[in-house]
Amino acid sequence: MKKLLLLLPLLLSLTIKSTAQQQSIYHQGWIDFNKNGKMDVFEDPSQPIDKRVADLLSQMTVEEKTCQLATLYGYKRVLKEEMPAESWKNEVWKDGIANIDEELNNLTSRTDAAPTQYSYPYSKHAAAINTIQKWFVEQTRMGVPVDFTNEGIHGLNHDRATSLPAPIGIGSTWDKDLVRLAGQVVGREGKALGYTNIYTPILDVARDQRWGRVVETYGEDPYLIAELGKQMCLGVQEEGVASTLKHFAAYSVPKGGRDGADRTDPHIAPRELYQLYLYTFRRVIQEAHALGVMSSYNDWNGEPVTGSYFFLTELLRQKFGFNGYVVSDSQAVEFLYSKHHVADSPEEAVRQAFEAGLNVRTNFTMPQTYIMPLRNLYKEGKISLKTLDSRVGDVLRVKFKLGLFDHPYVEDPKAADKIVHNAEATAMGLKMNRESMVLLKNENNLLPLNKSAIKNILVTGPLATETNYAISRYGPSHNPVTSVLAGIKNYVGSGVNVTYARGCKVVDATWPESEIIETPLAADEQAGIDSAVAGAKNADVVIAVVGEDIDQVGESQSRTGLNLPGRQLKLIQALQATGKPVVMVMINGQPLTINWENKYVPAILEAWFPGPESGQVIAETLFGDNNPGGKLDITFPKTVGQIEFNFPFKPGSQDPQGKGAWGKTSVNGALYPFGYGLSYTTFAYNNLQVSPEKEHPQGDVTVTVDVTNTGQRKGDDVVQLYLKQEFSDVTTYEYDLRGFERVPLEPGETKTVHFTLHPDDLAILDKNMNWTVEPGKFEVMIGTSSEDIKLKKEFEVGD
Repeated sequence: MKKLLLLLPLLLSLTIKSTAQQQSIYHQGWIDFNKNGKMDVFEDPSQPIDKRVADLLSQMTVEEKTCQLATLYGYKRVLKEEMPAESWKNEVWKDGIANIDEELNNLTSRTDAAPTQYSYPYSKHAAAINTIQKWFVEQTRMGVPVDFTNEGIHGLNHDRATSLPAPIGIGSTWDKDLVRLAGQVVGREGKALGYTNIYTPILDVARDQRWGRVVETYGEDPYLIAELGKQMCLGVQEEGVASTLKHFAAYSVPKGGRDGADRTDPHIAPRELYQLYLYTFRRVIQEAHALGVMSSYNDWNGEPVTGSYFFLTELLRQKFGFNGYVVSDSQAVEFLYSKHHVADSPEEAVRQAFEAGLNVRTNFTMPQTYIMPLRNLYKEGKISLKTLDSRVGDVLRVKFKLGLFDHPYVEDPKAADKIVHNAEATAMGLKMNRESMVLLKNENNLLPLNKSAIKNILVTGPLATETNYAISRYGPSHNPVTSVLAGIKNYVGSGVNVTYARGCKVVDATWPESEIIETPLAADEQAGIDSAVAGAKNADVVIAVVGEDIDQVGESQSRTGLNLPGRQLKLIQALQATGKPVVMVMINGQPLTINWENKYVPAILEAWFPGPESGQVIAETLFGDNNPGGKLDITFPKTVGQIEFNFPFKPGSQDPQGKGAWGKTSVNGALYPFGYGLSYTTFAYNNLQVSPEKEHPQGDVTVTVDVTNTGQRKGDDVVQLYLKQEFSDVTTYEYDLRGFERVPLEPGETKTVHFTLHPDDLAILDKNMNWTVEPGKFEVMIGTSSEDIKLKKEFEVGD
């Protein structure tokens, strides 16, 4: 009896403790994340975020803090279980994790496909994410919620999410309002599915047309990229989801345009670094307040970016004012040791990245490969608690800003079925596909085609039935795709006879060697071209769909030549020789040197890598229901021998030989310049006004111009404003893009377009590398492309 009485307090204590553990941590207006039965400062939604971060940090162990500095790649990449498992209690993430990337998104990819039962219906995914989040909130000591990240550069990287054209096509829309709307759709769908952080936009400036990732950029001009990137970031974050910008910085110009193992040694002068490659990040960070940045693999001037205090702290945080958290691109930390050789061990690479300002290591390896070295470095006194708290604090601050400590779960999983890829989002994607079409040539107004006057159409070319270009590693999977052949058949209906002959494959057997050592046509290749020619002879018009698919352009797939791959030019030449009208539709991810085609083929439509509605949109465009209004966001050179050949450019750097020179040794000029694009209607510009004509350096300048649709069809024009500084203390670009507006106009309609030039638009980096607006004369130029300038007017900046 005495023993029983002695045991009663212990039994009572265990009972109370057990009851407390069973009690809900969810209270009215707050969550008891650390399960201590009281509302701590970090659990109090009414407290300022900085106080909540400080309070949470004060309660975390080093083990818990280091877990907030690594990514756990999702199911099938690293994570082996679709749902939380008992084994998780023995994994490193038992102490939490910073983020889980691409979790249960059912990615289709040649390199790391990840099928799962939880991606669709959308509500099933939202519920699954809640289950995983609940494990971290309830089963870890501090209950720190996970930031669920995902890619999203042309639509959310999720099973059957709304798809957009490839970014190079998005850039060709020059439509700021539409890109903002697209960002809202990406953010809204991400949030409905449980993602809280989307890796978009890509702000890399594509200055080498051979680079494989041109397809993933908004083009070559930093102003255009900054304006569209800002809208994408704002759109995403307006939906309560973080936007993570990539790839910071100077990533897009590897030596010779080479990608893959050669992501290093960009030849960029210091002034160019700021004016071209950092400009986009500075603008978007300062004007859209992005919550995330991804650090890149490459070095600059011998200093690897991911191990650089200059890039990740001085520039990003101190100068640009970035207040989010930095994730590394895959292997960027490891490359400090394995490629750049600035660290003599993997652990030293971890230390360098950590000290430089990296917050979260992201790679396709288990998170402990970063977390354990961090813990060892701390134990050995090689990293300080102050810096550790700073790095973790950045991550926690974003989680608080996203509301993860107040609403960690998708509140209405069933709503995802009505939100993701709904009719409104589909219409937006369709509009963006239409607006991305760029008309490169239209001799004698061959386009638009008159359906009522055509009885027989031959559709040919290796891209006519291909669909893989509509799906990429960084966008939605499993959406049904309408091929160009199917789109044309659907559009013309049974009243027009549509025949098909492939003509040739995308590449020949020895490509890309055949670009430098041509081989004779094989018998089957000749037969393929002969078949297309025979079909052409019976057709009223030939639609040849040529270009590249996903095996010729993309990450680690840079090219050494930019002609149409394989036998495609021979196919075009054979078709043109029939005398029948040939319309060339290009599906491609980068500019191509289509010189013969441009000279002899009467009509050329650039479709880039369009989305799943590609066939429908291309058919609508060829037959006139969609008047192409897109403009090139990147220069088409005539030959790779001209590269680098871009806009903007320094005076004299791209002048045709013969102006003040002698000899005749080179091909000169652009095949199609930056900003170029034709329409089925015509436009006129009048009444250019600049006010005031003399201005103080810190004032704004207002520019207005009237644009009129002088043709017979409704159409969109992109009014482009270029700015030239007539004299300066340093050599500047010949002129810069400093404004643009996409304007829809009915026939005969006139609209006044307004631009405001801010001091930042006039500023240059002076001799002391300070951004300065220098007194002097400036010239405003209004044009339809960077070469086709219609109106000019001067104004002066005073002392």
